[in-house]
Amino acid sequence: MADSPIDWDLLSSYAGLLTLAVSSIYAGSFGSLPPIKHRTADGVPIDDDEDEEEEVEDRLSSQDAWLFPVIGSVLLFGLYMVVKYIGKEWINFLLQWYFTIAGVGSVGKSCISLVKWTIGPHLWKQFDRNRIVIRKGHKELISVSVRTPSLFLIPLSAVPSILYTFGSSTTRRSALLTDVLALSFSHNALSLLKLDSFKTGCVLLSGLFFYDIWWVFGTEVMVKVATTLDVPIKLLWTKSMTFSTERGFTMLGLGDIVIPGMFVALALRYDNHKFTSSQQNQTLPPGVFKKPYFIAALSAYGLGLGTTMAVMHIFKAAQPALLYLSPACILSFFITSIIRGEFEEAWAWSDEPTEKSDSPASTSNINDNDNIIDTAGKKGLSSSNSELVGNKDTMNNNDNNQNNSKSSSIEVIGSGGGGGGIQNGVVVDDLNLRQLKNFANAN
Repeated sequence: MADSPIDWDLLSSYAGLLTLAVSSIYAGSFGSLPPIKHRTADGVPIDDDEDEEEEVEDRLSSQDAWLFPVIGSVLLFGLYMVVKYIGKEWINFLLQWYFTIAGVGSVGKSCISLVKWTIGPHLWKQFDRNRIVIRKGHKELISVSVRTPSLFLIPLSAVPSILYTFGSSTTRRSALLTDVLALSFSHNALSLLKLDSFKTGCVLLSGLFFYDIWWVFGTEVMVKVATTLDVPIKLLWTKSMTFSTERGFTMLGLGDIVIPGMFVALALRYDNHKFTSSQQNQTLPPGVFKKPYFIAALSAYGLGLGTTMAVMHIFKAAQPALLYLSPACILSFFITSIIRGEFEEAWAWSDEPTEKSDSPASTSNINDNDNIIDTAGKKGLSSSNSELVGNKDTMNNNDNNQNNSKSSSIEVIGSGGGGGGIQNGVVVDDLNLRQLKNFANAN
């Protein structure tokens, strides 16, 4: 019996899907790193201004990891019951609206990260920073701080969601738009969801290892829900080298990217921790460091996903990817740490977030590199806005001392509880806060 010819169309589909998944984890892992602290020529760290005032992020602990399979099972079975007894139309309708709105923010954040990485942080900081604060009386309702390019990128980010949900028959639910939205969700999930230790990562992957096996092999629930929900929570690649859709698509769920991707991102942060706590960070450029744990974990993920595809191709049946990905990622950590003689240290390490210190001299979350003026041209303290304000003459005398990247802040203030109408907004620009402090103290 002659051997069957090689199906290059299907193999190219596997390769494309594997490339998308690995690239997504690679980008998301670097997005999870803490901001790079640049140094002076003497090696003294420089406290760079952040584009946005970010809150300290929580880490997933071992207790959270134990609950993941339980919560996931409840949600999965709940969706299955809704699809089976109520119908898929209602759940798809609600989820499509949810992912349409979430997709705008997700794609927008990913686009901003891509542009910032492309042009470099230094050039990015040369753009004006625009801050909009909406208050009602003295209560802050909304505070947004964005660089000027973001004002154009965010509206453009709505295009994929709009075309995916409301586009013509040729664009609606297309594989390209599905992948754009899914990759943005994956990138942001890996940047925001962080494990606190390798111990937690092993607990999470072990629990979901059995979760995936049961719901894929033991029941029809996983396959039924995955093939019924019409939302961008999966990666698609056509089974054709010419991207024809006649043969359909190969599919990979976002859970098979994000869950092991969190472990890979943790490995990169551990490599970064090893670098920053050693003497190498005095000699190497910022952001350049050895990545043995990250390379091992990412390679193990690619090998595990490739094995999943090979088994699926041979047996012609859907496979629970975590059946192969979980052991691969866990073994990559144990093997690497044992070979390097660092197992006890790595196992005991905890990725605790760094607390940001608040400036006692600021009452409006403005740091020493922010600038402020009063649009009314008055001196002293504004009793209505609780803001330090200066005058235009002082501003003009100090124009030459300002940073090239101007910072503006617009406050839209609603009427207080006792009425009084809309009060004056405050535009922050071109006057260093240190000079304002001295000015206020002198008066």
